Amino acid sequence: MVFFAPTYIPMSATASSSLGAAGMESGLDSYSIAGLPKLFADRRTKSIGALHLINGEHFSGAERVQQHLGKKLPEEAVDAHFVCLKPDKFPEMSGLPSSHVWSAPMHSRCDVSVFGQVAAIAARVKADLLHAHTPRTAMIASWVSRRTGLPWVFHVHSPTARDSTRWGINRVNDWIERFSLWNCDHIITVSKSLRREILSRGVSRFQVTCVPNGVTVQEPIDPFARINRETWKLGMVALVRPRKGIEVLLQAMAKLGQMDSVQGEPRVTLDVIGPFETAEYEAQIMAQVQELGLERIVRFHGFRRDIPEVMRGFDAMVLPSLFGEGMPMVVLEALAVGVPVIATRVEGTPEVIRYGEEGFLAEPQDPESLAQAITEFMASRSRWTEMSQRAVARQRDHFSDTHMAQMTAQVYRRIVG
Repeated sequence: MVFFAPTYIPMSATASSSLGAAGMESGLDSYSIAGLPKLFADRRTKSIGALHLINGEHFSGAERVQQHLGKKLPEEAVDAHFVCLKPDKFPEMSGLPSSHVWSAPMHSRCDVSVFGQVAAIAARVKADLLHAHTPRTAMIASWVSRRTGLPWVFHVHSPTARDSTRWGINRVNDWIERFSLWNCDHIITVSKSLRREILSRGVSRFQVTCVPNGVTVQEPIDPFARINRETWKLGMVALVRPRKGIEVLLQAMAKLGQMDSVQGEPRVTLDVIGPFETAEYEAQIMAQVQELGLERIVRFHGFRRDIPEVMRGFDAMVLPSLFGEGMPMVVLEALAVGVPVIATRVEGTPEVIRYGEEGFLAEPQDPESLAQAITEFMASRSRWTEMSQRAVARQRDHFSDTHMAQMTAQVYRRIVG
């Protein structure tokens, strides 16, 4: 079955005309703060109320984007509120004021009873616009926008049609997303690759803006303190599910495990941080670890709250994704603390990591390619110190949460005037 997107019609002609060709094509599509259009540099003259519609079930990449926006948008004169349609981890983990995090639980994907609740919350917080982040929330935002007249923005965090290995669910979500966007005023994508994908649907290039993800600037590690270290500690941080490619990484580790030890210690080890999506998948991965004889060099630590601190102990962050990445937050978080990244050439990841500069890239679903990238990475501690320093500079110059909030706020102001 093939789904086709309905014709894309902006809800507000005024908002559409105010976007401006030059700014939308050059300024907001740049990854450099210096590239922001001067025309909008001093437009924080009035406060804007934004109601973000989110799932709230997990606290992984997209939720951390929402958390950073919640903390940084007020600096851009944006009063950001959040309503969770599947409330669970986000209200507690986000650290946002409880006065700005609301719940309107949906009991099923087709539960329309929340329409009125969300509309009431939008009125109560005096929202000037709605900002949806998932296909489910896009459906709600589209309806509430039609009922209230509020403009709305959709944030594309990953390719919906390739978001998981459950292809039936992917198709349903992709159809919901495409159908809901008929009255969307503007679309934000987290990577240039996702922007190209949205444009391929026939959406006007003036209505799609790439706002790269960003994270908080951190105090980086001192790479020179490890200059004489002969062992290597790799780390993987993720909600562990099939599309993250941990099976491929374990196969690569089996190849690397054949290296000589250093004073009785393994030359390379792997620490996996994050929960498994299901108990069944966890059992499957643990069986693979035993089958490959990796118990000594691979350790699992489950969910952790102190991700930046945990990452400081890594020599490299490995993300062996098979597909479905927009712009992974864990990649940016690793760069922020000076930890180089070994990842696969998937979606927006190569837009962040330059081969041999801040890390290395491998082909997805290819254990041999991944093992080669890790081996090349481990070839020189001196080069590693250089990569660590470039990683910090890369994040600070192009992928900060301040930059992300500034660009998001500019999209808002173009819509509401």
